[in-house]
Amino acid sequence: MLPKLRNGTVHIGRVDLANHLILAAGILGTTGASLARMLENGAGGVVTKSIGPYPNAGHPGPCLVEVEAGVLNAMGLPNPSQEFVDELAPLSGKPVIASIYGGSPAEFRTVAGWFADRVAALELNVSCPHAAGYGAALGSDPRMVEECTRAVCSLGVPVWVKLTPNVTDITACGQAAERGGAAAIVAINTLKAMRISPELRRPVLGNRFGGLSGRAIFPIAVRCVYDLYESCSIPIIGCGGISSARDVLEMMMAGAAAVEIGTAVKDDPGIFAKIAAELYSPDGAFANDLVGCAHE
Repeated sequence: MLPKLRNGTVHIGRVDLANHLILAAGILGTTGASLARMLENGAGGVVTKSIGPYPNAGHPGPCLVEVEAGVLNAMGLPNPSQEFVDELAPLSGKPVIASIYGGSPAEFRTVAGWFADRVAALELNVSCPHAAGYGAALGSDPRMVEECTRAVCSLGVPVWVKLTPNVTDITACGQAAERGGAAAIVAINTLKAMRISPELRRPVLGNRFGGLSGRAIFPIAVRCVYDLYESCSIPIIGCGGISSARDVLEMMMAGAAAVEIGTAVKDDPGIFAKIAAELYSPDGAFANDLVGCAHE
């Protein structure tokens, strides 16, 4: 029988959450209304779409293709930039985390400043694998991860850093985020991937290359969380292929203090409430008794 968790408010990465289940960036996070809907549907917190220093139309389509056990996407970080700030006005006081990106520590700090007094925390996207000059282009360099983190932490807002798995050693980047002052690490973003259509003799995505998410990457995410737990002392938020209470427990046992759910929401926007119904019980175990227990 699966263990149960005790329900109630949790405090992770200097943010109070209604539960351990968080909406990941890029899924139904493009408007304030969609974020509010996810909170009403049982998410303990929500992360916005990634917002950058300039308006961005994103990559040409097709931008998203379903593949075996996952989704391949190359959205290209489309966003309205600073105009998005107004979307968050109705969500004041809610556990909303703004995902932001930039091409330098200074750009990260500029974007962070737009949201600093409007959100519970900031999540630094240093991990998108298909946006030239952004995301993983910075996040694969531990020195740059540390500098971007430190630049945003100077604003006094809790900072979560979302790491890329597309590196030789993810723990080096996790340690860099911790040195920079991060309150939590989010692991992982999508893996570099592509598919080619034999009929069309060309890549299926308009950008040619993309990032793989969904069930296919869950074992990789578990390993990354496990390694980070061994090397970092700040909380880890597991992300990648989670779609059930069993997945949540496995990720927590690897070392995650909470989880983010993304691709699974595409097929079932009510997944947070469904997982919570199976995961929580008034007499369940305290999360601290389960987090990292696979290391013992």
